[in-house]
Amino acid sequence: MKSKSFKPFSFQEETWQYILDGESGLVNAPTGCGKTYSVFLGALMQFINDHPEDYSKLKNNRLQLLWITPLRALAKDIGRAMEEAIESLGMQWKVGIRNGDTPVAERAKQKKNMPEVLIITPESLHLILTQKGYPELFRSLRIIAVDEWHELMGGKRGVQTELAINRIIHAGLSSARQGRSGQQHNATQLWGISATIGNLTEAKDVLLSTLNKAGVIVKADIHKPIEVHTIIPDEIERYPWSGHLGIKLAATLVPIIEQSKTSLIFINTRGMSETWYQTLLTIAPQLAGAIALHHGSIEQELRLWVEEALHTEKLKAVVCTASLDLGVDFRPVDTVIQVGSPKGVARFLQRAGRSGHRPGEVSKIYFLPTHSLELVEAAALKTAIAEEAIESKEPMLLCYDVLLQYLCTLAIGEGFRAEEIYAEIKSTWCYADLQENEWQELLHHLTDGGNALQQYDEYHKVELEGGVYRINNKRIAMRHRMHIGTIVSDAMLKVKFMSGGYVGVIEEWFISRLEPGDVFTLAGRNLELVMIKDMTVLVRKSSAKKSIVPSWNGGRMSLTANLGHILRQTFAQALTPLAGIELQSLQGLFELQRDLSHIPREDELLIEQIEDRDGFHLLVYPFEGRQVHEAMSAILAYRIGQIRPISFSISMNDYGFELLSDQPIPVDDSNAAELFTDENLLADIQRSINSTEMAKRKFRDIAVIGGLIFQGFPGQHQKARHLQSSASLLFKVFEEYDPGNILLRQAYNEVLVQQMDEVRLRQALQRISQSRIVLTFPQKLTPLSFPIIVDGLNRNNLSSEKLEDRIKKMQEQLTAL
Repeated sequence: MKSKSFKPFSFQEETWQYILDGESGLVNAPTGCGKTYSVFLGALMQFINDHPEDYSKLKNNRLQLLWITPLRALAKDIGRAMEEAIESLGMQWKVGIRNGDTPVAERAKQKKNMPEVLIITPESLHLILTQKGYPELFRSLRIIAVDEWHELMGGKRGVQTELAINRIIHAGLSSARQGRSGQQHNATQLWGISATIGNLTEAKDVLLSTLNKAGVIVKADIHKPIEVHTIIPDEIERYPWSGHLGIKLAATLVPIIEQSKTSLIFINTRGMSETWYQTLLTIAPQLAGAIALHHGSIEQELRLWVEEALHTEKLKAVVCTASLDLGVDFRPVDTVIQVGSPKGVARFLQRAGRSGHRPGEVSKIYFLPTHSLELVEAAALKTAIAEEAIESKEPMLLCYDVLLQYLCTLAIGEGFRAEEIYAEIKSTWCYADLQENEWQELLHHLTDGGNALQQYDEYHKVELEGGVYRINNKRIAMRHRMHIGTIVSDAMLKVKFMSGGYVGVIEEWFISRLEPGDVFTLAGRNLELVMIKDMTVLVRKSSAKKSIVPSWNGGRMSLTANLGHILRQTFAQALTPLAGIELQSLQGLFELQRDLSHIPREDELLIEQIEDRDGFHLLVYPFEGRQVHEAMSAILAYRIGQIRPISFSISMNDYGFELLSDQPIPVDDSNAAELFTDENLLADIQRSINSTEMAKRKFRDIAVIGGLIFQGFPGQHQKARHLQSSASLLFKVFEEYDPGNILLRQAYNEVLVQQMDEVRLRQALQRISQSRIVLTFPQKLTPLSFPIIVDGLNRNNLSSEKLEDRIKKMQEQLTAL
């Protein structure tokens, strides 16, 4: 650090001291403040202190530091920074990278002679656990570091990481007990590195659960200044609709891009990123060659080139999705532009942190609204940043599918003894409440296929030999190794030019709707579909002016609870002296909303009833996000149907939802409060929502992760619909012959917890029960109702031109009234 004229931050020195004292814990610091160095340099110091005379001469010291990272893209950058530090200290340590891209020869070399530092993904770590003799690889390990722990913790990859750490630490303890090391064994330390989240203490407890110790949190006392610049349109539409405004404002980005050395333009979905890339090139042809596109479906080689070209400033701007969310301390950019709502405070801060990435620099982010009402979100985000109202990440519990996969992993490697592994697993956060009867069911499932699949040999995967559970069948072992992981995406097809060269990947469900000759956009190019052959989409370049922009499943994120809460507060400030520049610019829109209906305060729920030629609209504005509104609207429709048989079509956005019927809707002051009660909520969810169909979809992923369904060998993946039909068949068999099946229960529970977000739904209903319900009967559509109603039209499969014409007509009629 001295040689670079750097001075360590106090949080880094604090972490180093804790590492030297043998502590474990969690480091929390803003992006771009050297979190990586806080743990990595601590590991180097520990080694230097243990070998003060000859630390610079010692080679082949076996594995000292295991660095777990969620993203392959981060590995090279982290490795580069580590090698630089090792070299400047004159040490002989080697840094290895292990992920899906690591060549077979390199893996074999690592197995023979482990580098001192191994940077690895959770999936590759589990692959190592399938090797015979893996405990020997970790015998010398001093520190396990988990990078971006906040990213991992809220999902099944976090559970996968917990299990791998649990096994490595227990393997080290047993190795010490057996005295195999021939030296005094130092307990492995465990450190997490996390950006700020609302439940840091819980994040630390989840990570360190295996160690059964409290550990420490090292929090950087660094204020990272963030400037949020809202791009305010010259003309505010009083009847806004989603996505429409953004493209009209694209020209305002050109001077921002040109004035910055490098810019990242974050778009929420892959489909929209394709549209934005094309739009920017159309309005600013001078940017050709200086602007690129980056998202998860673009061929990896091209993605890596884009990252490198941005780093070396060959590119001025990159249009990207969450694929570039996770910044590395070594890849700063000048300017970040967020197009449309980021849907959450933490995500917005993470993206803002990519600019001014170095200590002391200001992070600058521009917010470009895609419709007028998103200006309210810009104001809410500014408040949230000032109040540090950052979301929590809830850890997952009792993921039986991940546990089944893990047990197969162990059965391929060293095998396992049931009572030992059961005790181990119960020391993790995820499986602390795993019951003995559930454990026995899992073992029965692995050895005999459970109660329902006993007749099928392919489900008798694991054999019990002398008290040890093992997988001896080489074919089963190979199939398992190929599908280790918890990321289950829709079947992806590679897109390749007829003349050779890959473009990227596309989801099967999208491409199956196209006919040969149809033109679609991918990686910023217009491509004509020629044919689909052997899981590959063959295309040729097209000069067509119009093309279909792919939509990817799961493209719609939902507003977080924190941002929803602050949004309700922000709406209440409209037309008051407290209003900031964003709310002031919406004065005309708010005045119209007030005159036609009402502007809801924080402690109010607004319900509008509007009658027009389309029918009877009931509009409700809880500001809880699309996901909660999806469940709440279905429950409300069911409850109204109990008053009078009535059918609805339902639309929603992040601010509210609409029930549309061809007959008057019986909601008034006398029954409104009862309709929003949280009493009998679970029963009403099950009655109002096709939970069986949703559970079937969830079960597909669970069955793939749990190893019940084989996805096929590379290049011959099963089609998504075949996977779904295999899963549906198993689902049916379990429902009929084993209704209490542990994986079936998990599927229904995931629907409730993840898709319905039952906890948040209940909290929302409880909040509404404490609020004043304001019922209004506007004579025409209001500014708040318009985007929701347009969303409903959008789903009636109108072509984009017809839809735009229809909306313009509606706007003109409403303005004229």
